[in-house]
Amino acid sequence: MNKYYGASVAIVTPFINGEVDEKGLIDLIEFQIAGGTHGIIPCGTTGESATLDFAEHKRVIELTVKTVAGRIPVIAGTGANNTKEAIELSQSALDSGADAVLSVTPYYNKPSQEGLYLHFKTIAEAVDIPMFLYNVPGRTAINMLPETVARLAGVPNIIGIKEACGSLQQISEIIRRCPTDFIVLSGDDFTAMPTVLIGGKGVISVTSNVEPRGMADLMEAALAGDLKKANEIHYRLFPLMTAMFCAPNPVPAKKGVELMGKIKDGLPRLPLSAIDKAALASLSAAMQEAGLL
Repeated sequence: MNKYYGASVAIVTPFINGEVDEKGLIDLIEFQIAGGTHGIIPCGTTGESATLDFAEHKRVIELTVKTVAGRIPVIAGTGANNTKEAIELSQSALDSGADAVLSVTPYYNKPSQEGLYLHFKTIAEAVDIPMFLYNVPGRTAINMLPETVARLAGVPNIIGIKEACGSLQQISEIIRRCPTDFIVLSGDDFTAMPTVLIGGKGVISVTSNVEPRGMADLMEAALAGDLKKANEIHYRLFPLMTAMFCAPNPVPAKKGVELMGKIKDGLPRLPLSAIDKAALASLSAAMQEAGLL
């Protein structure tokens, strides 16, 4: 299996008293590796990259690379809505020894498709590290179209995409247009299995934070073409996948690993707030059903 295939975790960033909990992060990484996860993605959306300052962002990536120590790939989240900043973060990830970077479409700016193309091309040309594009229109207010992805697939260093549009039609169009070695990863747990069955290679998962083994097994079954097993795992995990979004991501995922005793404090940073009682009840019920509590 290609080193970037399978189920990789968009890992949460634990905090204590508002500061990065380095021991907590190390413990989470070890839990993930022991659980069979195929890769670690620090400083993504689920890692609260939007509220990490530059020094913290770089340190989390550095610590992740050091802790993983080459056992599985580290794909560092280095996106920004400022091309210059994205280059700086990508260079830092390269210097830290990350295997690849994940770069989100610029949020808030709402660039044109040409702007998106030039943004990613400029980063890829400036920093010699494999790059995954990251399309998540629900958060960025911009959708990178398949024809733009196909153009970028021809740029050296751009090796794949995390596609979180939620549309199998769009994912199919990307796979159809791009070279066969271009790696399409689902950005949503719900679409992970069908994405693999239409030609994708895996998922960057939120659910893996609490259930790394289950998500790894799901992707391994789907990649092996074992539809019966993949379906069984998908529907067994489906309530848990749903619970991961009973409040804004990563609030449920962080609370989930706290409930499992993996970190001391599951609170996010403002402007995200603590999970409310109704969402906590839903999360707890789903985790109990999944045998995690």
